[in-house]
Amino acid sequence: MASTEDKVVAKQENATTWKDSFYNPRTGEFMGRTATSWALILLFYLVFYAFLAGMFALTMWVMLMTLDDNVPKYQDRVPFPGLAIQPNTLDIIYNKSEPLKYAPYVQKLESFLLSYNDTEQEKNEECTRGEYFLQDTAEDMEKKACRFKRGFLSLCSGLSDTNFGYSEGKPCILLKLNRIIGLKPRGDPYIACAVKKDEPIQMQYFPREGIIDKMYFPYYGKKAHETYVQPLVAVKLLLTKEDYNKELAIECKVEGSDLRNNDERDKFLGRVTFRIKVEA
Repeated sequence: MASTEDKVVAKQENATTWKDSFYNPRTGEFMGRTATSWALILLFYLVFYAFLAGMFALTMWVMLMTLDDNVPKYQDRVPFPGLAIQPNTLDIIYNKSEPLKYAPYVQKLESFLLSYNDTEQEKNEECTRGEYFLQDTAEDMEKKACRFKRGFLSLCSGLSDTNFGYSEGKPCILLKLNRIIGLKPRGDPYIACAVKKDEPIQMQYFPREGIIDKMYFPYYGKKAHETYVQPLVAVKLLLTKEDYNKELAIECKVEGSDLRNNDERDKFLGRVTFRIKVEA
């Protein structure tokens, strides 16, 4: 058996070996490397990562040089616009006798139409109806926009009726096409709505016949077309007592042009379906 003295010596040797793994005073090594070795390996990694950072910066610079600030490089994934509604919900349910029930819808419409106020739209141009507002040859990258005043929406403008028809049980729905740069729809696009699987209901369209005028096309991009606002179509649902307390599914489509509205893979491409129930 090992003596007590041998055990003490072995313990001291283990402690010395453990300490030397961090710093060895005999060789001057710290964690197994000399100061020169540490300096060389740190220099290597410094140069290596500096080279990688330089390559990344050069690659990003070359890629950014190929981009246009005003037009996305690739637009082929969205050749046709979707159709969206305001209030921004696909389920509209309220009691026409309870203002608190329909107040959120009214507030959303009022907030959305702020950019269509006369004070904002007076900055835009009075354009020629029925013609594209082409500005491709303009030297200035900042494009002009055609006026679309909320007054064009008549009974659904929120000017004469601040409740947008919700208080009388004849609510207004606003529809707009999503923006696509360079889009010039052929034909004369308009919005048409119908109740699905139910008896038809009367509707009023503003502007007249739900027309989307060509003068609001093409769109040149958010940066170039800063004051541009999408043309709107308002649909006023002329519900009667027989239509109250029923859930009505209404589908609206873009018709009269080459814009697609029947893609089964995309339910919002050129069309939108929403449900409305007015309780009385």
